[in-house]
Amino acid sequence: MAFTTNALISSKFLGSKVVASPPIPKITKSTLPLSLRYLNVQNEINNSSKQLISKTSEAALAALIFSSLTLTPQAIASDLITPPPVIESQQPNKLNTATSLSPFSQTAPNPQSQADIPDGTQWRYSEFLNAVKKGKVERVRFAKDGSALQLTAVDGRRASVTVPNDPDLIDILANNGVDISVSEGESSNGGLFNFIGNLLFPILAFAGLFLLFRRAQGGPGGPGGLGGPMDFGRSKSKFQEVPETGVTFGDVAGADQAKLELQEVVDFLKNPDKYTALGAKIPKGCLLVGPPGTGKTLLARAVAGEAGTPFFSCAASEFVELFVGVGASRVRDLFEKAKSKAPCIVFIDEIDAVGRQRGAGMGGGNDEREQTINQLLTEMDGFSGNSGVIVLAATNRPDVLDSALLRPGRFDRQVTVDRPDVAGRVKILQVHSRGKALAKDVDFEKVARRTPGFTGADLQNLMNEAAILAARRDFKEISKDEISDALERIIAGPEKKNAVVSDDKKKLVAYHEAGHALVGALMPEYDPVAKISIIPRGQAGGLTFFAPSEERLESGLYSRSYLENQMAVALGGRVAEEVIFGRENVTTGASNDFMQVSRVARQMVERFGFSKKIGQIAIGGPGGNPFLGQSMSTQKDYSMATADIVDAEVRELVEKAYSRATEIVNTHIDILHKLAQLLIEKESVDGEEFMSLFIDGKAELYVA
Repeated sequence: MAFTTNALISSKFLGSKVVASPPIPKITKSTLPLSLRYLNVQNEINNSSKQLISKTSEAALAALIFSSLTLTPQAIASDLITPPPVIESQQPNKLNTATSLSPFSQTAPNPQSQADIPDGTQWRYSEFLNAVKKGKVERVRFAKDGSALQLTAVDGRRASVTVPNDPDLIDILANNGVDISVSEGESSNGGLFNFIGNLLFPILAFAGLFLLFRRAQGGPGGPGGLGGPMDFGRSKSKFQEVPETGVTFGDVAGADQAKLELQEVVDFLKNPDKYTALGAKIPKGCLLVGPPGTGKTLLARAVAGEAGTPFFSCAASEFVELFVGVGASRVRDLFEKAKSKAPCIVFIDEIDAVGRQRGAGMGGGNDEREQTINQLLTEMDGFSGNSGVIVLAATNRPDVLDSALLRPGRFDRQVTVDRPDVAGRVKILQVHSRGKALAKDVDFEKVARRTPGFTGADLQNLMNEAAILAARRDFKEISKDEISDALERIIAGPEKKNAVVSDDKKKLVAYHEAGHALVGALMPEYDPVAKISIIPRGQAGGLTFFAPSEERLESGLYSRSYLENQMAVALGGRVAEEVIFGRENVTTGASNDFMQVSRVARQMVERFGFSKKIGQIAIGGPGGNPFLGQSMSTQKDYSMATADIVDAEVRELVEKAYSRATEIVNTHIDILHKLAQLLIEKESVDGEEFMSLFIDGKAELYVA
């Protein structure tokens, strides 16, 4: 149908009889989009053309075919590419009848007609409308969205036009006899495509959300790097064929006993024949137990670095997630991978997340965490066993772990990673001072004695804070002052430099802290004074630091005399205020001291058996279970008469401590004045300067 236009024109004027074309429906303005209006017009034109062709005779069809040969090559090529529908105007046709009837005639181009047609392949819209109204445009083909069209002029030239949103354009083209067509694809198939698009949109949207969820859970391309969207049950453990943790036993200090236990495991992996010759079996599991910050995870990394065997590391919280059964599936997947790489090491950090005591819930039921621990128990020592797989686990809550998990055969060894002693703290400080510029006055021995109870993480933080303070003060080295200030910052909080402190308050705080230091220095078998400061920090107006005995801290054994001395030292601040300023001018600064004194005295009576009237018994049990909403306060399991005796004994101990502190302060009032005046002037006095005052004053220890 590439020659539809000329064929229809020839059939209309064939012979002496003119075949009337069927009436074409009037195209009116519509509120529909322009592209939809094109479709409606096209459908009406196609129907009209079909009626017209059915009324023509065979001779007319022959003439139709014959007349098509008069088309120019450009027109034929254009129509063969996109056969445009025909639209006939109600106006008389402008073509010459003789020219249309004679297939051999060639119409010479009119120079005047070519002059009215714009030049170029891109016409302005105004030029296009003028050409249409002058009859210089033969056919147009609109784009699918109606934003542009391609025209063919009467002389065969083509051009493109950008079409604005003009609702009168269709009427103008139809009234001027221009053939109209729309690019292929904008037909009834569009409805099918729209239906398929509407059907697929919710599916694709759900698939996108699903993939995003899996990416967040460690799916394809996510942190876990798993292989498919249904890999919920895959383990997220990090695997290293040749572990390169960068940590060895030489980098771990302050945990010599724990290193010894783990070195045997490493040696067993490297030299198994040495142990199997004696019938020894490799331990199946080692549980690292200790307070937070003592280096349990660091030891596991050191074991991986030393052993050189395949190493799997994960956190216990990765086993339990939203979906039921995922935890047990991930445990199975982890041990399947480990068995394929045996001998190897599996490290599970914070195992208390899944290893808690079973059956402790109020309602029971199908607990996901219980399924996970059951699978873990089976994999560690079940029917099939796990030969060649050593499980390392770390926790700071061994009291909540299930007893089946702790039995020999699963975790054969429980390695305690405790807080380091003085020697261990010195080694830890040396490790964490690598790469730091230290002044010559830094003495790690003194720093270690001032940090009892500090873990490796605490000491690392101490050295880092000291380095930050040195940089803030524009120093090139870290001196002992920066370390001391960093220690005070960690213990008591940052210094309040802009605090408003009057001279009277400053004097009162100085005498209060001097009272603590004076009584503590003169009490026999008590801790030496390390530093006194009246700089406000946190909620404290001043601080007195003592260096406790390392032996006492390690053993946890405190004598009755030490506890009595401790109460007297705590009351020394209030006694100094009363002696210097009078009972009417004392402040609330000793509130924390009174709480400490009362707690120590009550423990001496109720738990330690230091009361003659109560005797060698312990009264008052531990509090209720805090997980059930009960407090941890002591439950009273004794009568009111016994309670009266306890209160009287506590009061007697406190009064005795108060009288001892008063006696010491009154006896050495001169040293108290000198120390308070020194604190007012310098705000901080170290232990050595403080002891020089006692040497000059020839003070002697208190004798009861």
